[in-house]
Amino acid sequence: MVIAIFGESCTGKSTLADALKEKLNAEIYTGKDYLRLHANEAMAQRLFMKKLTEAVSSDTIVYVLTEPELLKLIPSGAYRILVTEELDVIKARFAARMRGVLPPPVAAMLERKHGCFDAEPCDLHVHAGQPTADEVCEILMNK
Repeated sequence: MVIAIFGESCTGKSTLADALKEKLNAEIYTGKDYLRLHANEAMAQRLFMKKLTEAVSSDTIVYVLTEPELLKLIPSGAYRILVTEELDVIKARFAARMRGVLPPPVAAMLERKHGCFDAEPCDLHVHAGQPTADEVCEILMNK
């Protein structure tokens, strides 16, 4: 099973992925982790897409991504989870990662990117932590 978790930064994707990893004994890839598969980026991407396609009916792989252009790597048959959060919560979480200060250029970047995944098709939408990671695991185990 391939589980694609996508959304903006600081929405809870990694927290959800960690819970799924533990409960489903899944392998996790994040962003461009696939580059470790080959020195050539195009070849690494092809190898990763092949790995994901094969995993749809075998191993459990969780792929976490924050860049819309990486959605093209998700194979048919993958379970797609969109994770969203309110902009003020994203800013607060991002500021916490930056020792409490959110520089204006970073705030502007977050504002520009907010909602960039909203129109993407998904099998499940997690917003503000609902459904919870445990509930998502239950949904996936009963799939």
